[in-house]
Formats: sequence, structure tokens, C-alpha cells
Amino acid sequence: MLQKQRGLFRFILRIIRGCEFRCLAWQPMIIQTGFSQGHDFWVTPQFPQRIADVVPPTPLHRSERLSSLSGAEVWLKREDLQVVRSYKVRGAYYLISLLDRDTRAAGVVTASAGNHAQGVAFSCAALDVPGRVYLPATTPWQKRRRIAALGGDRIEVIVTGETYDEAAAAAEDDARRTGASLVPAFDDVRTVVGQGTVTRELAGQLGRDLDTLVLPVGGGGLLAGSIAWLRERAPRTRVVGVEPLGAACVGAALAAGAPVELAELDTFVDGAALRRAGAVPFAVIQGSGAELVAVSSGQVCSELLSLYDVEGIIAEPAGALATAALTDGTIGDIEPGTTVVCVISGGNNDISRYAEIIERAMLHEGRKHYFMVEFQQEPGALRRFLDEVLGPDDDITLFEYIKRNNRETGPALVGIELARPEDAAALLARMTAAPWRVQPVDPASPLFRFLV
Repeated sequence: MLQKQRGLFRFILRIIRGCEFRCLAWQPMIIQTGFSQGHDFWVTPQFPQRIADVVPPTPLHRSERLSSLSGAEVWLKREDLQVVRSYKVRGAYYLISLLDRDTRAAGVVTASAGNHAQGVAFSCAALDVPGRVYLPATTPWQKRRRIAALGGDRIEVIVTGETYDEAAAAAEDDARRTGASLVPAFDDVRTVVGQGTVTRELAGQLGRDLDTLVLPVGGGGLLAGSIAWLRERAPRTRVVGVEPLGAACVGAALAAGAPVELAELDTFVDGAALRRAGAVPFAVIQGSGAELVAVSSGQVCSELLSLYDVEGIIAEPAGALATAALTDGTIGDIEPGTTVVCVISGGNNDISRYAEIIERAMLHEGRKHYFMVEFQQEPGALRRFLDEVLGPDDDITLFEYIKRNNRETGPALVGIELARPEDAAALLARMTAAPWRVQPVDPASPLFRFLV
């Protein structure tokens, strides 16, 4: 397995080098990766397209906030400023550009949580190739509209299933029935190669040694492509992949020794919410020395607001994964003065989600709390609660109460926002000392899920 893995590393690196925009001619190659499925993966790159002609380089910006917080020199690779607001266009365009004329005429088909579909739509319009994209029902409307706009009359959008994996199954069935070429979002050597050009590009922009590279991880394509390029060019670079805590499929694959299905899936970070890691990326990632960490949705939301408030960056949840792991200490042992690059991708956030993002961030930071309070049904009870329980900077954001004339007490659902997280201990102490029966709403309860 190790020998086959090294062969895959070398092959991916050769193709990425070809993306340095020299016209090279290679013979068709079969890469036997030794996956449990026993598949052979054909790649026949005759004349690599000059990706930069269609997908311009994205900027690399220094982050004063993160540099000050970590003590390192932190740079942000702004793939949120890509033509489709994510790095996904790199893999999609590279794969489709390698198809011959007859294959292109039969069309392409893909499944996506939204960002890869935009890359496919853009590529279909640029290369005049008909395509169909399958999206799960959880795909935000903002992404659906962008896909249609980018693809124009060359793309058809089909919404099916509740998760990416269900949409992927529908896309695979479509390809079998129609003869269209499948354009995987991450589980194809050509896609991995295209996505890996992010790291080749940022290394050239940085112009010095890169100590730590922090990447968002969904199915593992960007991580695998980056590992393959760095293995020979900068083998001492520390590579950290960041997954959503509720969708850590690559970490689960590494723990199990092979890609496995997650029993439960949290789709909040929709751009990286996958049940199963890709077999091709896994073959590269396993044994590479790359680190995998996971961050909660609450931490992602806090970082989304920080990116917006301080850097003016409008990111989607997946776009904040890399920096979220840096801000909450999930990534340890960052040496002061070292150079760290975090990839920001993507930037397709639906503005209607911001109310939920703010709510989740405040709960994560300990500035928002919900309680069930049993009030005595008598005049002045609410005023006593305000006078005796609320602090001077506390604010009631929710109060739901219905008076029952035939009862001595009545329950009220109360939401309280604190000015500072450290005020929570005093609030809870006043709640305990109050004459009413007070019960915090358990985050695991159905009531809490109704509220958030």
C-alpha cells in the first residue's frame, strides 16, 4: 500500500507541475490505488489547460487580528474572492477541460452541496459543455441562484435528497443512464490535482518558507492535492485539515483505516457536510502526517462574525473552518514568529442565515441563555424577576408566557442575553436564590432545537 501511495503522490505532483502552464504531453496512465473497491483510475492529460487564463489567482492577505492572537505571521488565502467564491472551480475546470470533443458533447453531471456545482456551472459555460448538477435540499437558495446564473443555458439544476451523499447517488445514476461524464467534487485524481493548485499558487505568492498550512476539509480533495504538492516542494510544512465537528468524515476514515459512513451528520456547515470521505483523497492523506482537527458549529459562527467585523470578509460556514481552529486553540503548538496560511473558502453565504449565525455564536460564547421559569400567577411577579434576577447589563430577548386562571403558577420561556460571558455565574446564582423554580433549557432537548 505504501508503494502505491507514493506512486499516487508522484503522479499528482507531475500533473500539478503541468498546471504551471507549460504544454507537456504525457502518455495515458493507470494508477492502481489499491482501494477496497479495487478501482483503477485513468487520467489522460494531453495538453493541460492554462487554469490561470480562466481562473485568476486569488490574493494572499496578512491578518493583523489572527497574527496578534496567535503570535505567528498569519496570512489568509482568499479563495472566497475566486470567480465562484471558492476553490472548487479549480478542480471542476481542470477535469472538464481534459475531456475530448465527443465526451464533452455527451455532457457532464455532478453532485454538490453548492460550491462545486458553481465551479461546474462556470466551467460548462466557459467550455460550452452541457451539464446537470444535483443538489441536496439543504443547499441555500443563494447558491442555487448563483449556479443558475453562472451556468446559464448550459446547466440544469436538479434538487434531490436531504444530504450530499443522496444527491451524489442520483448523479451517479444519471451518468450511468445517459453516458454523461461524472465530475466528482473531490473523489477523482483530476479534481484533486486542480484543487491542489491553491497551495502551489499561495506558496509562490508567499515567497518564503511556509511553516503551517491550515485548510478547510469536506471530502478531502483540497487537503490531498495540497499534501501531494508539498511532499516534494516543502516536506517540512505542517499541514492541518479542519472539519466540522458534526461532519468529520476524513477524521473518521483515518481512525477506521478506510472511508466509512458517518452515522449522524450535522449539515450546518453545508459546504463541508459529507457522510463519507473520498477514496482518492484518503489514499493520499493516510500516512502523510497531516493533522485532522474538528471545530464546533458555535465556534464557526463566532469566527464568521469576527471575519466580518474585523476583516470585512463575508464567508460561509465552510469558509471559516480554517481560521476558527486557529482562534479557539484547537490547533496547538503554533510557534511565535512562524508563518501560517489559512485558506478561506467559500464566500457563498446566504444573508438570511445571519440571524441563526449570531444566535449560535452567542450561545457558544456563553452570552445567551434560555430558561423555563415557574412564576407565581400574581401581580408584580415579572417586575420582581426583573429587579431581583437581571443584572444591570442583562437583556431579555425572549419571554413567552400564557396566564392560566385556574393555576397558582405558570411557566414562562425566558431568553437572556449577557453583555459578557463571565456574567453567567452571577446570573445563575441569582436564579438559584430566587423564589421561582428555574430550569435551564438543555441544549440536547427538542425545545432548544426549536429555539435555535
